[in-house]
Amino acid sequence: MSDPRPSPPASDVAVGMEFYAAAADGAPGRIKATPEAFRVREISSFPLPDPDGAYTVLRVESRGWEQHELADALGRALGLPGRSIRWSGTKDRRAVAERLLSYRGPPPTGELPLPNARLLEAYRARDGLVLGHHYGNAFEIRVDGLGIPAADAVAAYRRVEAELRDAGGVPNFFGPQRFGEVRPVTHDVGRAVVRGRWDEAIDLYLTARVGGVPDGEGDAARAAFATHRDPRRALAEFPPSYRFERSILERLARGDPPERAAKALPFELRRLFVHAYQAYLFNRYVSARRAAGLPLGAPVEGDAIVRIGRDGTVRGSEAVPVGENAPECRDLVARGRALVAGPLVGYKTAELAGRPAEILRPILEAEAIPARGFEVAATPELASAGAWRPLELPVPPLAIGATGEAVDFGFALPKGAYATVLLREFLKTGASNPRAFAAPAEPTNT
Repeated sequence: MSDPRPSPPASDVAVGMEFYAAAADGAPGRIKATPEAFRVREISSFPLPDPDGAYTVLRVESRGWEQHELADALGRALGLPGRSIRWSGTKDRRAVAERLLSYRGPPPTGELPLPNARLLEAYRARDGLVLGHHYGNAFEIRVDGLGIPAADAVAAYRRVEAELRDAGGVPNFFGPQRFGEVRPVTHDVGRAVVRGRWDEAIDLYLTARVGGVPDGEGDAARAAFATHRDPRRALAEFPPSYRFERSILERLARGDPPERAAKALPFELRRLFVHAYQAYLFNRYVSARRAAGLPLGAPVEGDAIVRIGRDGTVRGSEAVPVGENAPECRDLVARGRALVAGPLVGYKTAELAGRPAEILRPILEAEAIPARGFEVAATPELASAGAWRPLELPVPPLAIGATGEAVDFGFALPKGAYATVLLREFLKTGASNPRAFAAPAEPTNT
């Protein structure tokens, strides 16, 4: 019997999101028509204030800023050494985002010297932020371009919601932001990094164009460099706003090998390449597991589960193997005390067993990368031990209401979960498809 669910767009399938959890059609629409149509507020775990603390914590509202670019520009504006700015969670570029940032040093005086970035709060603290130092994110998202009356869209969305709740949850895919909204090649670069092919990684980063989606002013420069391979000429062709690409080209132009040229990129961005590849493998595993008929929300022998803490967060570094203890594991999951997990494959990730292992094994074999490959021998600072991630998340409480000719969604998600992954179930034709984004890519803020 064929699956009654609509088929995801090719852009979803390319990053491993190969199915929808709900068969209901929902209502096609567009998100992020403007940054104000996609608002995200970090639910933060605030570092403790200390008037004598060595660190400064900033609460910042930004519009149209990519996380790494914001940190880089803020550090330069404040006169800080490279890599001084730290954060807890990565936010969308095409959004109005409120988040915490930190650095070692005194608080700034006055407003932030950056466009489209507003300082909401600054205080001294005894500790800075580390990645994951938050609970989750709250979203206010407007969907427009519906093509049907907003009230009818709300009714369609509620049918999707009811089906998702009956099914028990939503697949916990990594969303398009992990792979690059405009140019989803981050995982491809990461694959090359893990294979030790820095020449291939740099080439992809500088030249890859995906799916015919325009890359602003850089599109022509990428195409030209793919032909002439002259870094000096490319420096005259890439716009000044493409600071990361230009920093690599400057090193290539002076004769640095690709591995050394890549170190012109911020460490966090280079590490993101590896993490994006892990995310791609995870998405592939979730889709393959569903295709094999194994549940995402109930453990089977050979699985692993992760416990949910009292604060609602999941410890992805700690997993319980499911074997003879399967009845106890199923009970924990049924009571909402644990979730079935899949591996973010790394050099220390414990292996699955049974049917889960049989599903994962051909994915890794096709990629021709053993788990130990994530030690990244040539650049060990990028090594990833791996972790565990829930395969499915409960559907959060949803506010869905018509506003004129649009529909407004309001909800909160735990850290690591993606609003676009939840919304793709309601829009079906592609909350995660770049063509669903009404606004073209905005120029890089510098």
